[in-house]
Amino acid sequence: MSASKTFDPLPPDLMARLRGPKGHGRKLVAVAGAPASGKSVLGAALRDALRGEGLQAELVPMDGFHLDNRILDARGLRARKGAPETFDAAGFWALVQRLRNKTEVVYPLFDRARDLSVAGAGVIAPECEIVIIEGNYLLFDEQPWADLAALWDLAIWLDTPQHILRQRCISRWLEHGHDLAAAQTRAENNDLVNARRIIAARLPADITVSDPG
Repeated sequence: MSASKTFDPLPPDLMARLRGPKGHGRKLVAVAGAPASGKSVLGAALRDALRGEGLQAELVPMDGFHLDNRILDARGLRARKGAPETFDAAGFWALVQRLRNKTEVVYPLFDRARDLSVAGAGVIAPECEIVIIEGNYLLFDEQPWADLAALWDLAIWLDTPQHILRQRCISRWLEHGHDLAAAQTRAENNDLVNARRIIAARLPADITVSDPG
């Protein structure tokens, strides 16, 4: 998805859902999709659109809850990094619960260049009204992820063709220093395996955004 992507205005009924009532905690918006579907770009565009409507909105990625590579190595899961079982699902659940309350919330971020999560790298201020959360497993019909769906005030699914996902995943690995053969292998043996699993088990969304690439 292009970095210049904009988000079309939300329908009035959905915008009203995010605007109020005041004083009942933050509104939580999920942006879900397969790996490399453009979730972070779409999430940022939605954040900017909401800010343009006079709302205080922030974007939080779930990637900070990747398990450390040492844990993945001990469990034989390094090659499957990005699969549901390679995340701290319980920790992410706790974050989502905390985000509902209008207090300061500190959360981890994933440093893709170093391939590790950095604790305490992101902060949500108390005055934030809406948190947009983007991630692969926010609308995923497998436990323990499936129960997250009940927590979203608004859920958005990003529908991206699988051939576009493949191209983007390969490009991502090339950017991280892999040669073409290695990039293709990592994309096809892990990223696209995860993508098909996510797509096959997706839960309903309030809005589906189609990204033709």
